[in-house]
Amino acid sequence: MFILDILKTALASFFSIIILFILAKIMGHKQVAQLDFFDYIVGITIGSIAAELSTELENPEKPLIAMVIYGAVSTALNLISSHFPKTRKYINGAPSIIFDNGKLYYKNLKKAKLDLSEFMLLCREKGFFNLGEIQTAVFENNGKLTVLPTAESRPATPRDMNLAPEKEQIFTELIMDGRIMGENLKRLGKDEIWLKNVLKKEGKTPSDVLLMLCDKSLNFSVYTYE
Repeated sequence: MFILDILKTALASFFSIIILFILAKIMGHKQVAQLDFFDYIVGITIGSIAAELSTELENPEKPLIAMVIYGAVSTALNLISSHFPKTRKYINGAPSIIFDNGKLYYKNLKKAKLDLSEFMLLCREKGFFNLGEIQTAVFENNGKLTVLPTAESRPATPRDMNLAPEKEQIFTELIMDGRIMGENLKRLGKDEIWLKNVLKKEGKTPSDVLLMLCDKSLNFSVYTYE
């Protein structure tokens, strides 16, 4: 009987993981990338219900239905906000300008449920210890502060110095943990023979390499297990 209960609990836990995975795929990556207040609440609630589902052996359909309903409501609201932009400020909230052009907006601070200490903390986290270096600070609906520095405080760019640097390229993994990534090699128009010859010039074999990166111009970086 004891072994049977353990088996039932294990199966229920596995089932809850599958349902949670399916709901996460349906609801999208927003749950882990840019949580607004409602997404945060839904994510916690669904996680709590999934934990209950994994131990509910008598009536598992109840937490299952609750999980599906929460997931469906969240998905429906995301669809509504995508198709009807005017509803976004009511569903997800709207950003608030906290500081702009030397002026601190007290009403927006209160609206965002921020006090001055919290605002200053968020500014310091962005690397701004002096409000004089900030042109505009916006409190986003996901709880993060976006800061636009003044023209004098922002880092210099190549455009400021009339420079035209070469375009950056994305590096592709050719070897990971000693294993050759065949598909990535094909995208570069190369094969394993070319790769082994390149490594041979470095006095290495694929099994010696922890990570090898290469761009379309065949500039590569090799990291060994040493």
